[in-house]
Amino acid sequence: MAGLKNKRVLVTGGSGFLGAFVVKKLKSRGCRDIFIPRSKDYDLTQMGPVRGLYRDARPDVVIHLAGKVGGIGANLEYPGEFFYDNLIIGAQMMEAARMAGVEKFVAIGSVCCYPKFRSGPFKEEELWDGYPDETNAPYGLAKKMLLVQSQAYRRQYGFNSIFLLPANLYGPGDNFDPGSSHVIAALVKKCIDAKAGKPSPRGTASGITVWGTGKATREFLYVEDAAEGIVLAAEKYDKPDPVNLGTGVEISIKDLVALIVKLTGFKGGIIWDKRKPDGQPRRCFNVERARKEFGFKAKTKLADGLKKTIKWYENAG
Repeated sequence: MAGLKNKRVLVTGGSGFLGAFVVKKLKSRGCRDIFIPRSKDYDLTQMGPVRGLYRDARPDVVIHLAGKVGGIGANLEYPGEFFYDNLIIGAQMMEAARMAGVEKFVAIGSVCCYPKFRSGPFKEEELWDGYPDETNAPYGLAKKMLLVQSQAYRRQYGFNSIFLLPANLYGPGDNFDPGSSHVIAALVKKCIDAKAGKPSPRGTASGITVWGTGKATREFLYVEDAAEGIVLAAEKYDKPDPVNLGTGVEISIKDLVALIVKLTGFKGGIIWDKRKPDGQPRRCFNVERARKEFGFKAKTKLADGLKKTIKWYENAG
């Protein structure tokens, strides 16, 4: 579709971590008619409030970012909530968009949608080649249903919906709550708090505890780069095939810990709790489709993004 400048854009989750950057990117392109719903005003697990949201927002384009998210610990503790809330919110948001005659729906999936075991960088056509990692399969499968719904609606109704798969996100404004944060935010908080003499859960002021063995690898996408990819796709991509958004670069958790320790200046010890799960053995994207289809290439190197994240957390604290 041509540009977003003159479109009414609904961004669910627009006040959240990723959403705030997406809204900023939209505004930088001259888009001024942006509707950001608040959870206290619209319960997206209920169809009545979802229909009310569409009546109030009257969007041409929907960028659907809202959902229940968290790290391994939260996914293991609340698998039913992670499945149901994400499934029902996504299904109702897209159905109501179709009924309201929305021009385009941008659905956001997750790297957790992919099968647990992959030998090489994840390619989009491999999404259905196996079951996701058990630690976050309910979340990943609920998100993957957005792809099924998107493609089904395109076939039956001619509905223009696209499906994007961002790598693990990090950056300023991330969730640093120890009960629900993802790995980078959790590690940054542990190192800085320990450095300041505050013991972390299961750690001490002179040492931190990290889950697993450190052998698993992850790919990390700086949040501002992710936002740029999402907006580019909203502007330029109109096909049914899913698209990865990432850097194509992976790092082991062990090396990630070492890098964050170095950048935070933490001098204490590292305790590896091998009783805790590593999660998926490997996560790394093939990112050619995004480059080819809408010219997306991540710009931020991991070390640079980590420095910005650490600085933000230190200032916020």
